[in-house]
Amino acid sequence: MPPLVIMWLAAIVVFAVLEAATAALVSIWFVVGSVVGLILALFGIEFQIQFLVFLIVSALVLAVVRPIARKYLTPKKVSTNYDRYIGSAAIVTETIDNIHSTGAVKIGGVEWTARAESGEIIPKDSLVKITAIEGVKLLVVPETTVKEGD
Repeated sequence: MPPLVIMWLAAIVVFAVLEAATAALVSIWFVVGSVVGLILALFGIEFQIQFLVFLIVSALVLAVVRPIARKYLTPKKVSTNYDRYIGSAAIVTETIDNIHSTGAVKIGGVEWTARAESGEIIPKDSLVKITAIEGVKLLVVPETTVKEGD
């Protein structure tokens, strides 16, 4: 068996093993390019042309396959309704005290645990504005000019 055929077979194996080890579409294009290089080596084409075709085919497969694969392999962000509360007003139903880990607000008929964004104590029955959501807690700031649900 000619040495170039063995080299291309080895390249196919190495790139395939690397791809299998990562499972992140790292080297699959090089497997395809190596297969084309192997075919050219079997026909006795000189190495410089084999290598150039390997690079071109690998680049083409990368350019064509990667965007398609990324589209199907990238997890889609599932939008939830809770983010609609950001910027809205809520009523404090339990005094918000970050130090004692207490605090709750009610918005849209649902009670959420809440923390003050700047750490101040916000008394019960105060109006607050929701600035962010972290996990199951709303981050709020005191608000006096808006109505609940705005």
